[in-house]
Amino acid sequence: MKIAFYGSSLLSSYWNGAATYYRGMLKALAAHGHDIHFYEPDAFDRQAHRDIEPPDYAAVTVYPADEDGLRSVLADAAHADVVVKASGVGVFDTELLQGVLRHARPDATRIYWDVDAAATLDEIRSAPDHPLRNALPDYDLVLTYGGGAPVVDAYTGFGARACVPIYNALDPETHHPVPQDSRFEADLAFLANRLPDREARVEEFFLRAAAALPDRTFLIGGNGWHDKTMPGNVRPIGHVGTRDHNAFNCTPTAVLNVARDSMANIGFSPATRVFEAAGAAACLITDAWEGIEQFLVPDEEVLVARDGQDVADHIAALTPERAEAIGQAALRRVLAEHTYALRGEQLDSILKAERAKAREAV
Repeated sequence: MKIAFYGSSLLSSYWNGAATYYRGMLKALAAHGHDIHFYEPDAFDRQAHRDIEPPDYAAVTVYPADEDGLRSVLADAAHADVVVKASGVGVFDTELLQGVLRHARPDATRIYWDVDAAATLDEIRSAPDHPLRNALPDYDLVLTYGGGAPVVDAYTGFGARACVPIYNALDPETHHPVPQDSRFEADLAFLANRLPDREARVEEFFLRAAAALPDRTFLIGGNGWHDKTMPGNVRPIGHVGTRDHNAFNCTPTAVLNVARDSMANIGFSPATRVFEAAGAAACLITDAWEGIEQFLVPDEEVLVARDGQDVADHIAALTPERAEAIGQAALRRVLAEHTYALRGEQLDSILKAERAKAREAV
């Protein structure tokens, strides 16, 4: 199938947490013979911070973030069997949402792919005239990268014909154990961009734990933290490119995952960071959220914390031997059950079923 995919960026992870998800999913999908073309705007300085060049599994068009650029790429939707509009492109989102429907062939499969479903649904609930609420009945399918039954029920309740979560996963060719790197030495490391709906939880789970353990070392990576007041034992290092993610995960005694407010509230929404860390055999500590045991077993494959004191207690009690055992158990689990190859098989089956329905309807 020819697939036209309109997203934030495949080439850059700069202010773009969905990058590794896009890469893993589209690489796995291309392995089933699909012809994928990804369209991303030249926006937010992402092209100056590319992590990768255009890959062999997808053609990439970077278009000017203006009306002429938008028109030029929307016209290509007419040539695709499957047209995908992802959430959070960042520029002309409403125009893309409506333009995909307008330009796609009558027999094409139209998909809205939400990479931040919990936050999107909060927006829809508070805005009865939200453009997505109005467009949902015209899309054949909604895909999300998490959320479980609560997200499925919410989307179908707002008029979606169908909604299927396609969870984050691991690409073992990209994320895997590597030698330690002295740049990332710490007792606990955390990697995430500074966002309003995550900051309070970072203060609780990361900064409170650091303050409670002044004799331990803490590392924080990601955009936006440079002017945040932090304990003296926390070292901010700014943006960490994807080429350094493995070393970032492998070097500290443990790494921390902190969900955004909306994802923590709805549950069943493991971040890409969870699988990247597990794939590197890191000892992962995660904030508590419903459904974690569907992906990793608490106390065996992951450590779960209810608050910052729990994080501090885990770090205080953690030995190198226990950290290694947890990391190795997590690696075995994700390789067996949570790879993008498996997610690609799931999505390939879904697309084939949707295309069969489209042919029957013509």
